[in-house]
Amino acid sequence: MADNVIEIRNIIRDFKLGQETVHVLKGIDLDIKRGEYMAIMGPSGSGKSTLMNLLGCLDTPTAGRYVLNGKDVSQMSDDDLAEIRNTEIGFVFQTFNLLPRTTALENVALPMIYAGSSKKERIDRATKVLEDVGLADRMDHKPNQLSGGQRQRVAVGRALVNSPSIILADEPTGNLDSKTSLEIMQLFDEIHANGNTVILVTHEEEVAQHAHRVIRLRDGMIESDTRNKTLAQV
Repeated sequence: MADNVIEIRNIIRDFKLGQETVHVLKGIDLDIKRGEYMAIMGPSGSGKSTLMNLLGCLDTPTAGRYVLNGKDVSQMSDDDLAEIRNTEIGFVFQTFNLLPRTTALENVALPMIYAGSSKKERIDRATKVLEDVGLADRMDHKPNQLSGGQRQRVAVGRALVNSPSIILADEPTGNLDSKTSLEIMQLFDEIHANGNTVILVTHEEEVAQHAHRVIRLRDGMIESDTRNKTLAQV
């Protein structure tokens, strides 16, 4: 369907451990609409990190089909996957993953270098994005001059800079105190309100409550798929 940004059919992911095969994902079917706000939850070992890696094109399935924004990425080469990651997916990680010796502006502009944008385009776009995430006065600061919440805002800006199809956030508040966590989640709420598709992987119920739809995994399968009735308009 045209309004689906993600379509997954019978995704299986096995890992070899010596002589043994571990079945981590056991036939996942999932459609995510453009502009949805979804959380993926599940206990340790449920397969949520593996599913996130597949959604983010950091890994490929053992079997099954994954269509992202109209492109079948299930069998793509590493080079093609790298390009998809840079243009279609904005990543936000628990540990921020910023370059320590570069400014907030340079960190945000980094994906645009890989995309081949001109220097002026990079500076203009990164400046706009940092203003959008509330860091207009911190553009020349390096990560060690920023608080944890500010670093995560830089990471969110970097995820947004190439206008990706989806924002994929892995435990985005895992390293933050409760007040800063709330501020970051309010930022994700704004990003979603601006029309972005947001997928969170989290084990925190308070974080998941911001999402309009919650998928719960157990033993490599979808245990439940529910909508937050107070929020979901999709």
